[in-house]
Amino acid sequence: MKIHRVVVNNRKARLELILRSGRSYPVPFARLSPRPSSKDRVREAYVDRELGNEAATYVLASGAEGSVHIDHAREYNKEPKYLAELLTHKLTVESRKRVDASGLSRRELARRLGTSVPQLYRLLDPTNGRKNLSQLVSLLQVLDCEVDLVVKSRKAA
Repeated sequence: MKIHRVVVNNRKARLELILRSGRSYPVPFARLSPRPSSKDRVREAYVDRELGNEAATYVLASGAEGSVHIDHAREYNKEPKYLAELLTHKLTVESRKRVDASGLSRRELARRLGTSVPQLYRLLDPTNGRKNLSQLVSLLQVLDCEVDLVVKSRKAA
């Protein structure tokens, strides 16, 4: 996801990361480091080309600089798709650890899953986002792991 522009909103004490689609991700000053204040305001904010347009850098009046990545903003705003991607990533990392510890060959794991070895490698690749929880749970079951999904209500703020 590339950031199109950054807006500093001092009245609401936040940076707003705006994508080309027009979607806006607000990030409060309280979540930034270094943290802007009424005595040390944001002097400048820009889309950082050196960070692949995936982050915004801001400069405070004191000269201190900080950056905020679009993923930080997506997580803060609790974007459902991003949170699902994080869960899939965590399960992938755990699956990789369990596969390495199991001592089973990739060919044997693929056979037990009823799939091909290349598909197993894609399933174990943390950068591959084209997998689903069902595939990961199946792999963990083959590795003799129990997977429990816990759903909790968020505490009232």
